[in-house]
Amino acid sequence: MLHIVYEDAAVLVVNKASGVLSQPGKTRDGSVLTQVRQNFADARGPLLVHRLDMDTSGLLLLGKTRVAHRRLQQQFEHRHVRKRYTALLAATPSSLGGLIELPLSKDWDNRPKQRVDIVHGKAAVTAWRVAPPSIHNTLALKSGNGSEPCRVFLYPKTGRTHQLRVHTAMALGLPIVGDRLYGKPATRLMLHADRLKFTHPITQERVSLSVEASF
Repeated sequence: MLHIVYEDAAVLVVNKASGVLSQPGKTRDGSVLTQVRQNFADARGPLLVHRLDMDTSGLLLLGKTRVAHRRLQQQFEHRHVRKRYTALLAATPSSLGGLIELPLSKDWDNRPKQRVDIVHGKAAVTAWRVAPPSIHNTLALKSGNGSEPCRVFLYPKTGRTHQLRVHTAMALGLPIVGDRLYGKPATRLMLHADRLKFTHPITQERVSLSVEASF
């Protein structure tokens, strides 16, 4: 079932649940795109402006017309869209924040994993900082060394596949809690796209949306 956060004649933003595909896969359907096409028969064009990993929850942007879709995609291409993710890392980082710049490429021997590839990888940049103390219940999860998970905010400057997951695991040495590819599986991947800012493709007004993480 679609959790609609914002909707008008040109734009649709939904809060995608963890475990749901953004678009149909080779062996799975039931995606956000499938549900949107079923519920919005008048919507035209590719609709999806960007994607979230199946295991990631949060704000997903769609253009309901071809014009809106094209203009929103151009904003992504020119990096005018601002996104923030909330994540739980397996332990506390050694610093309060920073910038991660590690190029990534497909790990052909371990698909669907991505890997750090200094020679042939595509540029990937992530800013991050430790979140202020939170009232959230972190489910009392413990990492292997006995320290509690740490909530962080992640700000991707590029949009590579698994970028946030690889950057935290490799650059910080701390995988996201529940990451079955780069860490240890749990009830879910503790990664949520909680903030999204973009320029409306028709009115040109700046739109700012947020949905708090459930973890």
